[in-house]
Parts: sequence; structure tokens; C-alpha cells
Amino acid sequence: MEYILEARDLARHFGTLKAVDGVSFGVKTGSCFGLLGPNGAGKTTTIEMLEGIVAPTSGQILYQQQPINKTVYEKLGIQFQHTALQDFLTVKETLTLFSAFYPHTTPIETLIEQCQLSEFLNQDHRKLSGGQKQRLLLALALINDPQLLFLDEPTTGLDPHSRRLFWDLINDIKASGRSILLTTHYMDEAEYLCDEIAVMSRGKIIEQGVPNQLLQHHFSGALVSLPEENFSTTASKEAIRASNGRGYIQSNHVESTLSTLIKQGISLEGLQVKSATLDDLFLKLTGHSLEKDSPNSQEETQHV
Repeated sequence: MEYILEARDLARHFGTLKAVDGVSFGVKTGSCFGLLGPNGAGKTTTIEMLEGIVAPTSGQILYQQQPINKTVYEKLGIQFQHTALQDFLTVKETLTLFSAFYPHTTPIETLIEQCQLSEFLNQDHRKLSGGQKQRLLLALALINDPQLLFLDEPTTGLDPHSRRLFWDLINDIKASGRSILLTTHYMDEAEYLCDEIAVMSRGKIIEQGVPNQLLQHHFSGALVSLPEENFSTTASKEAIRASNGRGYIQSNHVESTLSTLIKQGISLEGLQVKSATLDDLFLKLTGHSLEKDSPNSQEETQHV
């Protein structure tokens, strides 16, 4: 499968700070690629270089095997996390306004159906709910009929029902043959939508691949967790990782692990046993949970 977008040894320096330090990856045509990373990892700067907002210090950006240029940037679809729209316009008027900016556009009627806007088409966009606003912004990102779509934290702040609805829209877009580059703080979102992911930390990609294959590579067995207060560092000889008030043990033999904990006098109250997820992978690679690193979170991770 060919790459629609490639970053080759991409770097961006701000003085002595290497915000992005030699990043390379490719977005396959018709796929959804997830770029994940904590605040300060260089993820936003990487995306801004790919979108043409920030010039790279060094490296290459290729679009369909050719160096990207201004003409290509005009053909990209971008849904920013926050977008200012003209006041006092209805949803339909906003679509009509944005459609006038491009020589080639997707028919407004198609966008209305695809993004499910008909129920609030004549409503002032300032009065939309969070989920409705994101669907409008998605339609605006698609209005120039792009083959490559950038989605920056598209479901942040949405309720679970609105998030699921938005996920279905993204899958429909991918099924139409478009390619997507997604950033998200939600690991279940990345696991559900992404064909491939890259994890960034301190300006570099520290892991990359197909989600299921990465989980199989890094984990075996199951993850056993208990409330952190159940553990005694002097009693337990197990490798315990603490995060968000719970202690975690990666176990290849769950029955043996539970038997050991019981023998050590550790209470099993609050026990959870589950297969590894992308959030577990992120925790293993970076030492903390990505979802807990979101802008709204003040929690810190500690280790024992």
C-alpha cells in the first residue's frame, strides 16, 4: 500500500530546544494513522509542520511520493481542536461561506447527509451542542473534498454517545477512501479507529506499528491490578507499577500471581484482571497514562 503522506527525519528546533528530533513515519492511503504523545512530546509541532503551519528545521515531507508544496496544502482537510466561526450565521450559511473559499468543493447536500447536520441546519452555530459543533467542523474540514484529513483531538469534551457517533462518521470517511491523521488523548478511540499508531516522547517516536501487534509484542498474559493501598512494598516481591491510585502487575500466569499475593497477605479486594490496552502500552513506554496527561488533568504518576 502506498503512502499518501510521509515524514522523513523531520526536525524542528527552537534555539537549543529540539521540539521534534528526527521523526519519520508514513500515512498509508485509505488508512487512519494515530499520533499519540503527552503534552510537550512534540506531537503538536509535528502536526503543524505536516499541515504547513510551521516550517521544519530539517527533514522532508512528501505527499504522494512528491515534496509537499503550497498547492497540496490547499487541498488538505483540517479539523482544529478550536476553530473560530463567523458570528450570527446558521449552520447552512456557514457551510455556504466556507464553500466559497475553494474552487473545488464537496456538494453541501452531501456534507449535510454525511455529517448528519439536517436536524440543526437552520440553527445559529453558536447554539450547537458540543457533538453538533464537532460534526459541523468535520463538514467544514471536508468541504474542499480532501484526500487527506487531519483531526486534532476531535472528540475532546464530548459525552460517550457523541464520541461514538463521531467515531462512526470517521469510519465512514475512511471507508470512502480518504486518509486520516488523528491525534487523541483517548486510548479507546485510538484502538477503535487507528490502523497504525506512533507514540512520541521528548521529540522522538519511541514506538510505532499496528495496535494489536504492538500489544502482543509488549504484553503477554494479563494485567492484574489492585488498589494501591492493598500493597506493602516489604511484603510483595512482585514487579508492581503504580498509577492513578492502583498497583499493576503484568502476569503471565494469573492464578500463580494471585496465589503469591494471597500468601503474602495482600488483600484481593478491588481486584481487576484484564488484557492489555493501548493505555497500558502508553503507561509502559512513558511511565504515565496519556488520558491522565490531558490538559484537564492534574494527576501525577508514581512508581513503587
